[in-house]
Amino acid sequence: MLKVGLLGAGRIGIVHAKAINAHRGSELAAIADVVTENAEKLAGEYNTHVKSVDEILADASIDAVLIASSTDTHCDLIEAATAAGKAVLCEKPVDLDLQRARDCLSKANATNVPVMMGFNRRFDHNFAALKSSVQAGEIGQPELLSIASFDPAPPPISYVNVSGGLFRDMMIHDFDMANFIMGTLPKSISAVGTSIVDSEIGKAGDVDTAIATLTYGNGSLAVIRNSRRAAYGYNQRVELLGSKGQLEVNNQLENTLVKSTDAGVTSAKPTYFFLERYMPAYEVEWAAFVDAVLGNAAIPATLEDGVAALAMAEAATQSVKSGEPVLLADV
Repeated sequence: MLKVGLLGAGRIGIVHAKAINAHRGSELAAIADVVTENAEKLAGEYNTHVKSVDEILADASIDAVLIASSTDTHCDLIEAATAAGKAVLCEKPVDLDLQRARDCLSKANATNVPVMMGFNRRFDHNFAALKSSVQAGEIGQPELLSIASFDPAPPPISYVNVSGGLFRDMMIHDFDMANFIMGTLPKSISAVGTSIVDSEIGKAGDVDTAIATLTYGNGSLAVIRNSRRAAYGYNQRVELLGSKGQLEVNNQLENTLVKSTDAGVTSAKPTYFFLERYMPAYEVEWAAFVDAVLGNAAIPATLEDGVAALAMAEAATQSVKSGEPVLLADV
C-alpha cells in the first residue's frame, strides 16, 4: 500500500485526491494546503488528516507526495520531498524558469528517488492507442504531426498574470504530446501568437491564440494550434501523417447520438473542459505512478520530460518575440 501526502487541495488537487482514493494500492494519508479550509474540506470527504507540508515530509509512514500546489512551489517541494526520500508525482510545469527547473532536475536526480511529471494526456486511451500504432510501425515513418488544443473559454486575468504565459501553461501539454508521439525532440521551434480572444490578455503580456511549428532533424514537422476560446467546447485533436498512412484522434463528444433528418445531420458537442475529457486519464496516470513506485516499473513521464517541454515553451516564447525560429539547443 502506497501512503500518499497530497500537497495542494485546489481544483487539480481535488481531481488527484479522487484518483488516489480510487486506487486499491494507494491511501490518501494526509493533505496540506496554504488555504486551511480547502485542506479541511477535502480531508473531510476522504476521512484523512490535515497536516503541514513539513509534517508530511517528516512522516516516515508516508511514502510519496503528489504536488498539486501553485507552480512557484513545485521545484522547492520536489527538492524537499526527494531529499526526504518521498517518491513524487508533480503537476506541470516544473517551474516557470528554465534554469531553475534544470537545477531542480540535477538535485532530484542526485537522490535517486522516483519523480514523475503530471502529463496526464499521455494516459488518455485514445492517445495511448495512437502511440502504440506509431511504435508498431503501422503508418511507417511519422512525417507531419498536427495537434489542436482549444479551451472553451479564457481563464481570468488573475490566472493569466501568474500562469507564465500560454506556452508554459497551456501549450506545454502539447509540446509533451509531440515528444511522446514523435519519440524525439525537435531541432527548432517557430511560433506566432496574438491576443484576439481577450485584449486584456494582451495587456497582461500574454497571447491567447498561437501556432507553433516544430522542425525535426530528419525533416519531419509538427504543427501545434492553441486557442483560449472554442465556443462549442473542449477541442482536443491529433492527426499524424506517416509514410504508409495516417492516424487520427478526434474530439470526445458529450454523447454519440447522431441525428439525421431532411434538415441535415447533427451530433453532440465536444465535452466542455478538461475534467470531463481527462478524468479517466488522471486515474490511469496515478495507477502508472503506483506501479512505478511499488513495482519498480519505469517512470512513464519523467522530470526530464518536464524540463524538455519547458525548454520548448521557452523557445516558442522567444520565437514570438523575435519573429525568428529558435534552435532548441540555444535555450
